[in-house]
Amino acid sequence: MSKSLKLITDPLNLNNPITVQVLGICSALAVTVKLEPAVVMSLSVLFVLAFANVIISLLRNTIPSRIRIIVQLVVIAALVILVDQVLKAFAYDVSKQLSVFVGLIITNCIIMGRLEAFALGNKPWPSFLDGIGNGAGYAMILIIVAFFRELFGSGTIWGIEIIPKGFYEFGYVNNGLMILPPMALIVVAVIIWVQRAKTTELIESK
Repeated sequence: MSKSLKLITDPLNLNNPITVQVLGICSALAVTVKLEPAVVMSLSVLFVLAFANVIISLLRNTIPSRIRIIVQLVVIAALVILVDQVLKAFAYDVSKQLSVFVGLIITNCIIMGRLEAFALGNKPWPSFLDGIGNGAGYAMILIIVAFFRELFGSGTIWGIEIIPKGFYEFGYVNNGLMILPPMALIVVAVIIWVQRAKTTELIESK
């Protein structure tokens, strides 16, 4: 039970795929201007990662070593196509906002990394939990970054105005820098700084 819990909780902090392993940074740049596409992207990656882990784990003893990367890419691509079609059918506006970035989940190094490092050597259930944990760790960072970028860049959360109009009448102005890609890296850097300042295990491992 403790091992299963660790598979889910470690990627949220001590082994976060973005802030500790520094993977999947491209998504933090591309889809975090607004909260809604960030949440949808997060759920998409979580789904693909969890089920790709399970499928590769089920096939781990039958995949020839020399073609394992090709098999992994085929599995990921099939799941990404499924996600893309579901989004186009049920969330077309968000699908248009995400544009090519859903397709680029295929090249997300977090997914390939977990398939190589975990799913190929473990049973389906731990692999599923590992996928959920790493997907949740990835999602947590994307959502935090998108929350602050949308709030301070547009004055909204999920498209709903949060900052009162009275603030604007007194001279408040949305920070246009927050919607530019470099600010995503700066927000991620601040998260990393706060995380390392508060987590002694990360400081000791440096």
